[in-house]
Amino acid sequence: MGELIEIPARGGKAVRVKKGQALKMINTHGHQVVDTWAFNAEDLTEFMSMEHLRAMLGTIFPKQGDSLYTNQRRPILVMEEDTSPGIHDTLMASCDVHRYRLLGCTEYHENCTDNLAASMKELGLVAPETPAPLNMWMNIPVADGGATSWEAPVSKAGDHVLLRAQMDCIVAMSACPQDIIPVNAGNPVEAHFEVLD
Repeated sequence: MGELIEIPARGGKAVRVKKGQALKMINTHGHQVVDTWAFNAEDLTEFMSMEHLRAMLGTIFPKQGDSLYTNQRRPILVMEEDTSPGIHDTLMASCDVHRYRLLGCTEYHENCTDNLAASMKELGLVAPETPAPLNMWMNIPVADGGATSWEAPVSKAGDHVLLRAQMDCIVAMSACPQDIIPVNAGNPVEAHFEVLD
């Protein structure tokens, strides 16, 4: 087993994952969304892409057994296990200072976009852009006609996903700081992960 590492509440972490290794991401308390990115370790301009993933899978909900694709339409991760009900989001951009300003914040609010940059910086890297993330456990129902809403996660404490690397990659994760709308049940907390051989 690998070392259990905390993704701090409202913060981010990035980790190198070699081809064949797996990253086990744990929703420790059950209601925390984790914005997730993956970059080709040899070329950061190739990254997990939600628009390409949706086109390749033909669905907005990746599930256990699915490959997760890059902007070059290559598999970068495979979702080998998912113990949650499988409600994850591929539609919404990561939160940023602009989002919180629109929600009424007049001072700085932690956000997933900045968490991506900070977590990559810890590894001495700079992401070439902020791709749309795979929002693990985020519950964005889509109604008939296409209307979306922001709801609390349906996952439970200890649910996990296991992502198997299909190439050497950098996986970055942000324990989403959103506390204004209900996507984290109004209470952002820490999550955990470990890298497994």
